[in-house]
Parts: sequence; structure tokens; C-alpha cells
Amino acid sequence: MTSANDASHPELLDLPIGISASGSREEFDSMGSVEVPADRYWGAQTQRSLLHFDIGGDRMPKEVYHAYGYVKKACALVNAKADRLPGWKRDAIVRACDETIKGQLDDHYPLFVWQTGSGTQSNMNINEVVSNRAIQLLGGALGSQKPIGPNDDVNMGQSSNDTFPTAMHIASVISIDSVLLPAVERLVEMIEKKANGWLDVVKIGRTHLEDAVPLTVGQEWYGWAGQLRAAIEDIKLARAGLYDLAVGGTAIGTGLNAPKGFSGEVAAKLAELTGKPFVTAPNKFAAQGSLDAMVRAHASLRGLAVALIKIANDMRWLASGPRCGLAELVLPSNEPGSSIMPGKVNPTQCEAIVMIAIRVMGNDTAVAFAGSQGNFELNAMRPVIIDSFLHSARILADGCHKFRRFSVEETQLNTEKIKAYVEGSVMLVTALSPVIGYQNAAHIAEKAIADGTTLREAAIASGRVSQELFDQTIRPSDMVGEGLAGA
Repeated sequence: MTSANDASHPELLDLPIGISASGSREEFDSMGSVEVPADRYWGAQTQRSLLHFDIGGDRMPKEVYHAYGYVKKACALVNAKADRLPGWKRDAIVRACDETIKGQLDDHYPLFVWQTGSGTQSNMNINEVVSNRAIQLLGGALGSQKPIGPNDDVNMGQSSNDTFPTAMHIASVISIDSVLLPAVERLVEMIEKKANGWLDVVKIGRTHLEDAVPLTVGQEWYGWAGQLRAAIEDIKLARAGLYDLAVGGTAIGTGLNAPKGFSGEVAAKLAELTGKPFVTAPNKFAAQGSLDAMVRAHASLRGLAVALIKIANDMRWLASGPRCGLAELVLPSNEPGSSIMPGKVNPTQCEAIVMIAIRVMGNDTAVAFAGSQGNFELNAMRPVIIDSFLHSARILADGCHKFRRFSVEETQLNTEKIKAYVEGSVMLVTALSPVIGYQNAAHIAEKAIADGTTLREAAIASGRVSQELFDQTIRPSDMVGEGLAGA
């Protein structure tokens, strides 16, 4: 990658990652000198942040830094192409960025979520690490900021205010595509597989937790699959808003200190590097003054959480028992369910997915409120939003994987119980309503419930229905419609 007109530059060395040093070394920023651990690549601003924001154990997700590696690499490539950055500097920066993207420098990105709301400390963390690693690769002295400066070279044409939201979008899109959607797709495919095998198993439906008319087990399960399919589409739709990137807007959206065309070129380079359809945000003031795209994207995760709660709760209701509940489903016995009641087994995967969904809803409240806190040309609540988003995506993905593998996949039917409920249901009387009228059908149902008789006995005793008419009309398998749509 070195160009011919760079004859006097330091040579890029093939040095392994790591610093063989102990104690501390002196780093500096505009406020003065700071002692940092000698075996770390970070500099003065990172060290100041570690001191001032050592709050809890919440570290900035490493996915943010991996995404930031793409941002710094793209900017270096674009700057070098325009002869703003010498090729030899570009090569060293790109090498350090590639190591960041691969996670090889993760130990050098230690900052906490709770920091400046613009993400400046995390931006400077990567600037300093990339700078010092590049200096090392060029045979320079760590901490000297020569020949690669964290601000002048690594951060050339950039601001925390445009690069941090850009890294947020990249990290979120990668998380959606690589982690979340594959897990949800596999879950819905397994639900559909189970549903397809049970399309002809007639069962009693329930509304208001009360007996209703029949459907098939497969139809019920396809209802769950439909919820997840719709949630997937919503996530994909919301993801499209994350393709717009703020990079190039610099401090407040005007693009000060970034050359003309920089934003479009960097966005195009990021699309090339990541394989995602990133573009420059057409309105940089909206992209930097708000985080609405992140709010909408997380709202789609909340929608998935809502669907998962419905499915998990339905499954644990239907599996309640084994003797004194509904007991239509038989969930896998994964572990003992009680420390005092021998033989008890609980619907643990269902409970876990509900708790995950509850946390996602809590995260969504945080994201929405943080998104409302933009002031003028900047929303300074960014770290909590990206931490919440990546946390939600990660636990949803892991939860869907475990729920599929250790619950849905091995769930079986209690066909005898299902058949008994159908045979004992009074709501089958609904099929008689068009024949003898709603009121007459209602009186038959009420009589059967009051006397504890079967629907057939009550109907014949009413004198309004013959045995032949009852047997011709009350056929549960004819009440479930034709196929999935129930047409």
C-alpha cells in the first residue's frame, strides 16, 4: 500500500501486538502529562476517563470499538487517497484498525459506559490506541504522538460528535445481522416445523382464559410464528434507518475541518469494508442532534420482546401440570425444579425468555428517554443508548437460541389430554347457533354447565336437537377452517 512518493518515511515493521514493559510511562494531552500503565496502548485522555468515570462495572461494549475500527480505517483510506495523509501513515493506521476490528486490541479499550455523553472519551481511546500501535509499528516511541498523532492523524477530518453515532449505527447493524436475526430466524423455523407436524391435531381454543371454539395445535403454533415473522420484518424496516451515517458532519453537522465530499466517500468506503449498504446521512443536523434512528431500532427489539412474552407464557400455561394444570404440552425436563419438592420440573426456558423480554422493555424505556434528551446540535446521551441496544440484541439472540434448543425443539403433545378437552368442551355449541339460533344454543350450553352433563346430552334433552342433527353439526375437525388461514 506504500506509494512511490513516500521515499523518506519510516518503514512499517511486522511487530506482534503487545508492549514488553512494566511500571508506567508518561503520556500527554492538551491539559498536561498523565502516567499510564506502560504495557497499555492507550494515552492520557483514556487514563483520565478511567479515573473520573470508574462507575460500576459497565464497560463500553467491545462491539463499539470494533465498529470504530472500521470508521478510523475508512477515514484513513479516504484521507490518503486525497493526499491529505501520507501512504505510510495510512498503512500503519489501517494495520492498527484491522487489529481493532478483529478484537485483537480489546484489552486496550477499557472505558466505562458512564462517560461524556458524546462518546468523546471512547473516540479518544481508539485514537490513542491506534496512534500508539501505529507508532510502535513504525519504530517510534510510545507516548510521543510522533510520527502518528491521535488527533491530527487518526482523527483527521473527524469529531467525536459525528464518529461516535456512526460507530453506534455500524455496531447495531452488525449485531442485528450477525447475532440477532439469525437466532430469531432459527427459532421461528423450528416453531413452523412443529406447527406443520400438528396441523391436523384438533384442540380447544381459549379466549379470556376461558374455553372457546376449536382450532388445531398447528394453527396455534403458526400464530406464534406469525408474530415472530412480523417482528423480524419490523426489525429489518427499522434497521434501514441505521444505514444513514453522521460521519463527515464533524462538530455540529456543518462539516467544519472535513474536506468537500468527505462524508460521502467515507460512507461509501464503510459500505465496502462492512458489506452493509451504508450511506452518508442527508441531514447531518438531524443525525447528530438526535438519535431517533437508534430509538426506532430499539423499539423494534421491544416488539420482538412483546411477541416472545406471549409465546413463552402461552407455552408455560399449556404445559402447566403435569396433573393439575392444562397439561396439553409436555416441555423437556432440563433440570430439577425445586430444592424441596422432589420430582418437580419447571418451565425454566419460558421463564428465562420472559425475564429477558422484561429487561429489553426496560432498556427500551432508557433508550427512548435518552433519545429525548438531545439539546440543540447534539444528543449527549449516546453511551447509554448503544450499551442498552447491544445488550438487548445480545440477550434476545442468546435467549432465542436457548429457548429453541432446550424448549421448543423438544416439546411434545399430550394428545390424550387434548382430545379429552375437545370432547368435554361446551363451546362446541357455537356450531349449533346458525341452526337453532344463538339464544337456544346459549340455553343448551348453560344447562350443560349447570348440570355437569355433556353438551350432547344437554342438546338432545332440550328437544331442539336430534341425535342425528347433533352428530352431523358438532364435528370439531370441521370447525377449524381450511388450512392456516381458517378460510
